[in-house]
Amino acid sequence: MPPAAALQIVPNTPEPEGKRRQVRFRGRSFMALVLTPEPPTDDWLAELDALAARSPGFFGDRPVVLDVSAIKASPRTLAALLGQLESRGVRLIGVEGCDPKFLDGPNARLAMPVGGRAAGELSAPEPGSVATGSLVVEQPVRSGQTISFNGDVTICGSVASGAEVIASGSIHVYGALRGRAIAGSAGNSKARIFCRKLDAELLAIDGVYMTTERLDAKLKGKAVKAWLDGENLRVDALD
Repeated sequence: MPPAAALQIVPNTPEPEGKRRQVRFRGRSFMALVLTPEPPTDDWLAELDALAARSPGFFGDRPVVLDVSAIKASPRTLAALLGQLESRGVRLIGVEGCDPKFLDGPNARLAMPVGGRAAGELSAPEPGSVATGSLVVEQPVRSGQTISFNGDVTICGSVASGAEVIASGSIHVYGALRGRAIAGSAGNSKARIFCRKLDAELLAIDGVYMTTERLDAKLKGKAVKAWLDGENLRVDALD
């Protein structure tokens, strides 16, 4: 999930007449989800609807970047896809992976700038590297809260339904995990998720996710670990 940057213009306080006023620019960064449609797009949209139904409010007001490099989009099909996402309340801030000329009219604002670089606390690690930082949260994570960190995250309490923990490394929850846990968010397929009591709305590692309906019912309420086995997300009991 790469960060996006916004520009804030802050005028200086008025100066005596005859002096030139300056305009200061301040960078601001925030996290954006990346959606990558796969062909056929109708099936992909159906899966998106299923995810939204299983985890209401997953997208909320968070910014989203659409990467269409995996599909052969024409200006017409791209416009149709953007309309489908808009009707679902997905808040797009940019589109990448296509010719910027495909974005015209109101959609022209979605063209991503060329030559940018990742910035912010969840920048992608170099190949073969691992996150070395760690964050320990001693309070429970309440509904509506998001914990995001570049490294491993340890939650000493529980993660409530409607809360989420995002880490570029692994996630350890020493209480009940009822919300969402997203590990390996910067492209770390070796990340893991551990929790003492599983009742999660969503588990994800390096973009591969599993919602509560897909979890083995025998694992609910158990201490578990989750990891990637190739392209599959596996969850097993720790006991």
